[in-house]
Amino acid sequence: MARKAGNAASGGNAWQWSRTAETRRVLLNAAREVFCEQGFAEASVAAVVERADSSVGSLYHHFGGKTELFLALWEEHQAAHEQNAVTAVAAARAKAKDRDEDALELFIAGARAFLEGSWERRDLARLFMDGDAPPGFELVRRTRSREWVRQNGVLLGAGIDSIGRLTVAVLTTIIGEAGREIATSSSKRQANKITEAAIVLIRRLGSTSIDT
Repeated sequence: MARKAGNAASGGNAWQWSRTAETRRVLLNAAREVFCEQGFAEASVAAVVERADSSVGSLYHHFGGKTELFLALWEEHQAAHEQNAVTAVAAARAKAKDRDEDALELFIAGARAFLEGSWERRDLARLFMDGDAPPGFELVRRTRSREWVRQNGVLLGAGIDSIGRLTVAVLTTIIGEAGREIATSSSKRQANKITEAAIVLIRRLGSTSIDT
């Protein structure tokens, strides 16, 4: 009997977790729509909960407020970028005959994945680059950018000298700026052209500056 009770409790916990996750997802989806339509400053908690068919109490319970919703969307967007890049780099390694695949080509595979995500989630990309954000967001973004440069430096195997650091920073900036242009592109065709132009720049600069 005790085992049955335990199983019932476990099933109840799983159900509760699923329901909580679903509530969070509905609120995040609603926030994404409202923020992208109205901007952060003009958006209201009331508009988000109305779009989600939820309640103010539920929103504050799960996120704490409008700022936390915005930051949660940002974190998901960044996590998707990182996961896509990691997957693309791993796939490029798997396809290579030589396990010591050219580091620059691995970097380019990750860059393509990032730029594809910039098009797929262009509404969020435009939201986060608009400048309409909660206080302190710019510091969060700068901190993430520094970590992005560091990770790219590891992938490229760049040295710790000033030229290596500068090159990685410039290559990372090319990806970021290309992502901005893609997010505001009028069509996938235009986005693809920007991607290819960025890859040409990365390959040209990286092949002459990074010891691969």
